[in-house]
Amino acid sequence: MADPPSTSTPNGTSFAAIIVAAGQGLRAGQPIPKQFTPWRGKPVLRHSAEALSAAGANPIVVAIPENAEEIARAALAEIPNIRLITGGETRQASVKNALEALVEDEPAHVLIHDAARPALPLSVIERLLGALESTPGAIPVLPVVDSLSIDDAGKMAGSADRDSLRRVQTPQAFRFADILAAHRAWNNGSPAGDDAQVAAVVGLDVAHVTGDEALKKLTFAEDFMAELPPVRTGMGYDVHRLAAGEELWLGGLLIHHDRGLIGHSDADVALHAVVDALLGAIGAGDIGEHFPPNDPRWKGARSSQFVQHAAALVAKAGYRIGNVDLTIICEAPKIGPHRSAMQTKLAELLGVDTAQVSVKATTTERLGFTGREEGIAAQAIATVLASI
Repeated sequence: MADPPSTSTPNGTSFAAIIVAAGQGLRAGQPIPKQFTPWRGKPVLRHSAEALSAAGANPIVVAIPENAEEIARAALAEIPNIRLITGGETRQASVKNALEALVEDEPAHVLIHDAARPALPLSVIERLLGALESTPGAIPVLPVVDSLSIDDAGKMAGSADRDSLRRVQTPQAFRFADILAAHRAWNNGSPAGDDAQVAAVVGLDVAHVTGDEALKKLTFAEDFMAELPPVRTGMGYDVHRLAAGEELWLGGLLIHHDRGLIGHSDADVALHAVVDALLGAIGAGDIGEHFPPNDPRWKGARSSQFVQHAAALVAKAGYRIGNVDLTIICEAPKIGPHRSAMQTKLAELLGVDTAQVSVKATTTERLGFTGREEGIAAQAIATVLASI
């Protein structure tokens, strides 16, 4: 038998956690199940997993859809004590599978949480675990503040007393042996809305603790849109020196010239400016943080891969590229003959239409280092749009 987890609740007993993430999340209108969709810079699932891990849950069993192990592992990378299992056809079946996966661990308590509630305050976890000292189950609840109407074919057929009703949230906390027995005994035939309902059928007392409005469930596309500014803008600027004996890469193209740009990578000053603009638009630092100039992996590297990396980060953050406006500042070479090819190449790297990319050039009227043809500068502005 496996050693019991060492992590403890406030009263010194061990606890584990289950995250139910086996649904498809179709109402959220996302291209992938909503539990893996970016929200506030991370996959939805990762938020609650990190919160439970920080609170001391060990292990954390995550019920995922069939064939979703790769995307789930990526979403949960580096979080300790994660254990993935395949969920069932219903929520109750998924929870039962997860509980069975914990049998050898013998945790004293277990918290069962829905992945679609990513903002999980530590205070709620502490209240739930504290309640288990005197009752076999506890759930977080909030009062109903709106008036309630009983519906009959689209017409009001009566009202309900909101003072006696509560909105139920997760995680829900139970003594492990009790909730395992309750799920094993479940034969209702209809889906259980939550684990408190399963517990109630076998007569377990379930206490109410104060929930938190932060535990809102992400259900519809609007729930994701509200969390992202609809439009963000970033600016990038870069400079490299010209020197004899170097290749000149500019805007993703190898251009014939008597001198080239000096840099750790291929020194494509135009693409570097674009990368910084994209990173700036999503608040992801600058090119040097992602591709350090002292890292030998990037010696002579093509800057095109830096652009593709930045574009992927934009998508991961929940945005799509609206447009990129690039200006190259130099006396020579002449950019005009290459402008169209640069526009096409940049659009290809970004995965957008050429109409979303602008490439321009200007000089400094022979003033400054670019005017003296000592180097080339570039500046770029990128606009990204919320992708949902």
